[in-house]
Amino acid sequence: MTPRPDKLGPGHLTTPWTADVDPELPLPEYPLPQMVREGWQNLNGRWDYAITQKDDEEPVHFPGKIVVPFPIESALSGIQQQLKPDERLWYRRTFYLDKDWGGNRVLLHFGAVDWECKVWVNNLPVGRHQGGYDPFTFDITAALVKDENEITVSVWDPSDSEPIQRGKQVLKPGFIWYTTISGIWQTVWLEFVPETYLKSIKLTPNIDRGCLTITAEICNHKPDFTLRASVMDEGNLLSESETNPRQPLTLPIANPKLWSPDSPHLYDLELSLFKNGQEVDRVGSYFGMRKFSLGRDQSGNARFCLNNKPLFLYGPLDQGYWPDGLYTPPTDEAMRWEIDFIKNAGFNMLRKHIKVEPARYYFHCDRAGLIVWQDMVSGGISPKPAWFLLVKLFKGLHDDRMYWRLGRSSQENRSQFKVEYQRMIDTLYNVISIGIWCPFNEGWGQFDAAEIAAWTKAYDPTRLVDHASGWFDQGAGDFKSEHVYFKPLPKPELETKRALVLSEFGGYSQNLPEHAWNPNKDFGYKKLEGRKALTEGYLTLLEEQLLTWVRSGCSAAVYTQTTDVETEMNGFLTYDRKVIKLDLDRLRPIHAKLYKESPP
Repeated sequence: MTPRPDKLGPGHLTTPWTADVDPELPLPEYPLPQMVREGWQNLNGRWDYAITQKDDEEPVHFPGKIVVPFPIESALSGIQQQLKPDERLWYRRTFYLDKDWGGNRVLLHFGAVDWECKVWVNNLPVGRHQGGYDPFTFDITAALVKDENEITVSVWDPSDSEPIQRGKQVLKPGFIWYTTISGIWQTVWLEFVPETYLKSIKLTPNIDRGCLTITAEICNHKPDFTLRASVMDEGNLLSESETNPRQPLTLPIANPKLWSPDSPHLYDLELSLFKNGQEVDRVGSYFGMRKFSLGRDQSGNARFCLNNKPLFLYGPLDQGYWPDGLYTPPTDEAMRWEIDFIKNAGFNMLRKHIKVEPARYYFHCDRAGLIVWQDMVSGGISPKPAWFLLVKLFKGLHDDRMYWRLGRSSQENRSQFKVEYQRMIDTLYNVISIGIWCPFNEGWGQFDAAEIAAWTKAYDPTRLVDHASGWFDQGAGDFKSEHVYFKPLPKPELETKRALVLSEFGGYSQNLPEHAWNPNKDFGYKKLEGRKALTEGYLTLLEEQLLTWVRSGCSAAVYTQTTDVETEMNGFLTYDRKVIKLDLDRLRPIHAKLYKESPP
């Protein structure tokens, strides 16, 4: 049974998908669409749980049940209780291996656990992980027994009591800060692999050369293995080749069908590992042929380009919060619906704001043709109101000295940021739709942004970089990135070497109390009453202000935001996703006009 309505948080908000959640097996879909194997076992569902003091040993008794992978603070977990920094969350469940696992090696995968995680299998320690936003895997073969097996997981999450990467999570939510999430918040699963297997793949399309380069990482590599790759388009074999698995493999893609928002074409990819001519491992994947670059339009302005042509990007800021699951969407269909909503409203992009989503989220963006501007998760010391004064007085503040000013005084903390930033890029490298990396937002935890932008460009030359979105521009990266709220858009100032982007603006709000998390709290940047007034205000903003930027050669604009979130009421949708607050039939023509009037 799903949680009772009175367990669904402030405002008792449900979404259209809340009742579809099966607590015995929520989110049953295979979690890695670009690395699909047949042999796997989903471990989502009801686990035993307990909460102890942070330094206590594993409890003897686990008094309750929690629905994994929903964070303990969420209603869909069945608990809805904040985990405090001096506490530790324990999970436990038993499982039997599927009979057809065939004696292979067994991998235990976690999509994401916030924040520090330790894992035991049958009382044997199998691994530890720090970082709340990246996947990790343990080989648990040596710890398994033939009959019933037991997994134990402990989690400590300091949230904003420590300067870790945590995004919008705070222990005392309000204003633009949201409820904390702790523990397992993405799918947990087992995977059965041979002794030598494909551990990871890196896919790099090149439309200028008409090819795809595949770099594979092989676990327990042996010299008598061969990697074969096959590219299919709608079931037809287009290209096939094989190589030593330790060498990159490049396949020609003749007359490629280019991926774009107007035509999000995807190719199927099959990778097989052979030993002496016999297949021992196989994964299914997909890719798209596309290119993101910085070029110039006919007026000589620096512009974002897709497939070697300037493209104006327009879409919403997207926080990725749900009232029933918080960080975790209730169902895969809920994710898909929201992405399709954004695309059908006439947007070609979204900015994923200081959160990393499950892999299936990006699959749906790839499928829909929605370009993703991906933020790194913010950390460091939380911003204080004095920051707004700093912005006015010291807009040119340098971030490579006196690190304490922006919340990064600790060298260890700065190093951990770099580790987690690289993990994010590695994890999401194959995503077709991601076109921009954004390491820092509005100065929060910002440090050495020019250096980090240069590193990012060298590490992943296939994408562009918004090095310091909104505040404290260091003159680096690919964009001059502006945030404008509470006032009219100023005259756009373009550069020759970097493209101009309006990376946040708008935020017009309307409070619909029956669909609100807290009807008495309704932050927004400009309040308008009624659907008609909100629609008119939005259209006027675009017609009278944004179009000037677009015609001047601005490369992108990000409107705040997809949905209301907790006490923010500035979404196109209410937080429960039950009401579209603006008239989409009137919005689509102005969105089309933005693209049409952008200089070629």
